[in-house]
Amino acid sequence: MRRALGTALVVLAALLVVPPPAGAVRAAGEERSAVVQTRVVGLSVKGRKIMAYRVGNPDAKVTAVAMATMHGNEPATRHILRGIRDGRKVKGLDLWVIPTYNPDGLARHTRRNAHGVDLNRNFPYRWADLDGSYESGPHAASEPETRAVMAFFDEIRPRYVVSFHQPLHGVDTSVPSVRRFALRLSRGLNLPRKRFVCGGVCHGTFTQWFNHRYRGKAVTVEYAARPGQHRMRHRAPRQLVRTLGGHY
Repeated sequence: MRRALGTALVVLAALLVVPPPAGAVRAAGEERSAVVQTRVVGLSVKGRKIMAYRVGNPDAKVTAVAMATMHGNEPATRHILRGIRDGRKVKGLDLWVIPTYNPDGLARHTRRNAHGVDLNRNFPYRWADLDGSYESGPHAASEPETRAVMAFFDEIRPRYVVSFHQPLHGVDTSVPSVRRFALRLSRGLNLPRKRFVCGGVCHGTFTQWFNHRYRGKAVTVEYAARPGQHRMRHRAPRQLVRTLGGHY
């Protein structure tokens, strides 16, 4: 008798429990994420999505973009942008992050895309026919990844752009028109100042194309070959947001 009564009480209690509304669960999840908008920038050669995530305040005065993994064998810095995407809400800044620009290269752990093209030599500014590791493609903007990113920036037109790479460990201060911003990044990210001049003239690079085409400022930032996980996932995300003028 007691066992039957106990079973009946358990069943009754279960029926009286009201689950939280589905919308409330989603809202709680959203509160833990800085993302306010998600966009497919384009598709890679193999059809993989190139994702951009808008974080922070779309009405902020300053818009910035940070992207990583333009070369698939430079995977560590994408964790900086994923850390921002998955972290707390960013205030005082309208920021887009593209953690993986070259998803095919990342999947194969190769510098180039699935056509064997170095995407950082494929932009239509000072493009040249290069071979080997720096294969620049059959012509400028020949690659779907390049064209997708060009269209994205033509729409967004940010004031600041940070292009993350490895393994040269430094911030490029070689371009006079963006040097002030580069020095700010060097201080804020605790990286040395360096000159990345490609042994002479850099051909078809993203930052040169952007700085030539728009009024904003784009700078190349390189971390070492094996930066620490804590730095990539925790310290650098906070440093980048702060350096770009945002806060939590």
